[in-house]
Amino acid sequence: MKLKKEGYYTNRHRCFLLQYHLVLVTKFRHPVITDEVEEELKAYTKCFFERRELVLQEMECMPDHIHILFDGMPQINLAELVNAYKTATSRRLRKLYPEALSRYYWKPYFWSLSYFIGSDSDRSVQAVKQYIQNQKN
Repeated sequence: MKLKKEGYYTNRHRCFLLQYHLVLVTKFRHPVITDEVEEELKAYTKCFFERRELVLQEMECMPDHIHILFDGMPQINLAELVNAYKTATSRRLRKLYPEALSRYYWKPYFWSLSYFIGSDSDRSVQAVKQYIQNQKN
């Protein structure tokens, strides 16, 4: 995606600005996103969004959830994106940190089935960014 001066993205035949706030919670809201898990989750999230040509604006983890603010393209299927992200991160984290997660989950769980995703406007995105940045305060 190429950002224009006016703050909109362009590609072949489109001009758009689609911003989303995604919140995922861990299964049963267990506090499994510890320091080492958080570091890996953030690094993998950056790669995941870059591979899909999505712009990651902001991200922050808490022990039982993650906030992600990103810009998307018009053709993106949000439900498929969220499902792919949850599956990929869950598999990766369960593989890398089996002992840390087995304390809470004896089945192959990580994320709750539910999630929140909302669209933001260019006027509200700064407020959402500040909210995400201040999660740990």
